Amino acid sequence: MQKEYAETGNIQNLLSQIGAGLDQYLKFEHKDALHPESRWRDALDIALPQQGVGIGKVTEELVNQIIPNGSAITKPGFSSFITTGPASAATLAATAANIAAPQRYTLNAFNFLEELSMQWLASMCRISHMQGIYSSGGSVANLLALGAARQFAFEKIGQDVAANGMDSPTCLYASEEAHHTIQRAAGVLGIGRRSVRKIACDNQGRMRVGELQRAITADKQSGVLPIAIVANAGTTNTGAIDPLQQIGEIAKQHDLWFHVDGAYGLPGILDERISHLYQGLELADSVIVDPHKWLGASVGVAATFVRDRQLLYRAFTQEPADYLEGAMEQEASSPGVIAHSQDDFGIPYYDYGVELSAPCRGVIVWALIREIGVEGMTQRIRRHRDMASYIAKVARAHPNLELLNEPTLSICCFRYVGPNIVDLNLFNQRLHRRLIRENENLPSTTQIRGQLALRPCFIGARTHQEHADALLDDVLRIGKEMENE
Repeated sequence: MQKEYAETGNIQNLLSQIGAGLDQYLKFEHKDALHPESRWRDALDIALPQQGVGIGKVTEELVNQIIPNGSAITKPGFSSFITTGPASAATLAATAANIAAPQRYTLNAFNFLEELSMQWLASMCRISHMQGIYSSGGSVANLLALGAARQFAFEKIGQDVAANGMDSPTCLYASEEAHHTIQRAAGVLGIGRRSVRKIACDNQGRMRVGELQRAITADKQSGVLPIAIVANAGTTNTGAIDPLQQIGEIAKQHDLWFHVDGAYGLPGILDERISHLYQGLELADSVIVDPHKWLGASVGVAATFVRDRQLLYRAFTQEPADYLEGAMEQEASSPGVIAHSQDDFGIPYYDYGVELSAPCRGVIVWALIREIGVEGMTQRIRRHRDMASYIAKVARAHPNLELLNEPTLSICCFRYVGPNIVDLNLFNQRLHRRLIRENENLPSTTQIRGQLALRPCFIGARTHQEHADALLDDVLRIGKEMENE
């Protein structure tokens, strides 16, 4: 009979084969997965196997058919989304956790690093007075923070909303540039997507505090219960940072929860040239940051930080279960008795969020910081910001380029222009698609005041100045080719 699993001793050889395949992938010499010459679908699109082929054959297919036809997101020239290929340390740590600690619970080294790495991350981002919990991404991270905000708002009026439900009209405030996961969180929490008050922004994409003040006053007068104010520390669209100090002071004036969405941009605080833009962060009641964005973690790692983690417990506790709590010995071990990792779950992260089963994410963040330290992270942040500033400088000076928004973080919004181009939006949309087809430098696009912009966002650990140069060269070359067609 075929063995269901590989013998333990084979894993080193199998991982070595996978590692060699990944090393080859990271040379970035392969074609795109949908290149016309690709044949991987023919090999993979088969009927449900009734008999297994064994782990050796599975490894072979991973190396030969699947890895070479993976995502373009990992390429150093990819600058479309605010996710990236993980740094090698993240990959190694995640692999170690998958094998040695498939859950983040019980008292072991991986569980210990959940909390230690959050302390490191909080200290690095200058919010060391807060405690946190990891989740799968900014969507869930924002949900957790706003769940705590909802609990806080209702406890002030004597209600346990998580236990008993909500019977009052509510709202929360976020700028027009806030990430759309804020609306989804409002929907999931029963606040309602349409109860998110969208506050107008200035021409740099920052919330107008006067508009915020007027909206809060109007809602209070109409009997609506305000839940929270959401400020951006780096918008997805342009990297704008809201006036955190002023917004935080308004939140305190009205006794409102102040949440800062720093999923992408919070690590920018490491660059002393712009650290003053984060003044007021200390007023926040909750903050999120996604290590799988600018810090180089593998996708699926976000952190929510709050001043009072017990609010998260009251908002998200699942209530005790006999098969869980009853399986642990909660008392401390007696002197001379050897304790076991199964004596306690450790910190009850399962009651601070929405996941019971969850992978060990802290070891990934620990590995990233342990490898290059705060100094290395700071150098990366500065490098990427310098790349965005460099593109802005070239765009200001070049007759065929136009800067559409001054960069704050590592995003630069610009476009190709020419005197004979009739529709600049359509022209740049077509130019962008040609860039993507070439599969080397892959920015996204966005709209800036109705103008379509090329929008590179530099965050990759393997992305350097030469990739900014290559992007500019390609934009100018393709633009000239299109003008001459």
